[in-house]
Amino acid sequence: MTDDSSPWLVVGLGNPGAEYAGNRHNVGFMVADLLAERMGGRFKAHKARAQVVEGRLGAPGVSSRRVVVAKPMSFMNLSGGPTVALRDFYKVPVERIVVVHDELDIDYGMLRLKLGGGDNGHNGLKSITKAMGPAYHRVRFGIGRPPGRMQVADFVLKDFSSTERKELDYQVDRAADAVEALVLEGLERAQSTYNS
Repeated sequence: MTDDSSPWLVVGLGNPGAEYAGNRHNVGFMVADLLAERMGGRFKAHKARAQVVEGRLGAPGVSSRRVVVAKPMSFMNLSGGPTVALRDFYKVPVERIVVVHDELDIDYGMLRLKLGGGDNGHNGLKSITKAMGPAYHRVRFGIGRPPGRMQVADFVLKDFSSTERKELDYQVDRAADAVEALVLEGLERAQSTYNS
């Protein structure tokens, strides 16, 4: 049984550094930034090689939840180390860990929430799963497949296209809503609202 005093840990995946900020691979950071804004907090450096914000999501009172929003500063393919260090530091049970990441196999603008599963070739998930097993929640933000013969690595490290950028704020907002719904209402209700 989960101890109700333990917080939720929401980990947005991305690569640190201004040159990566607008990349498709950094959509997890974008969602984390918006959640931090909603919580009224600022990211601070944490010894777990991550930036963190602590606060509450949801309406004040009984229905709000303690949440730690984190952005690992280790580069995508080493996300597991900071995630496990934060899990241990905040004593978060694995069923209260949510990882927000870009997903190639879902069209741009689509979201899928799930618990557990494979890493689908995603280096951030691969690192986290290797470090602590697969039984954490994922909020998968669709970015679609690369056009033509473009390599996946090139595609995810490119910024969103100008067409995609027109909708990006809305899509990031919706993904942040999905994280809140997952934390406050549970996976099934969040899935029925946001899984497309």
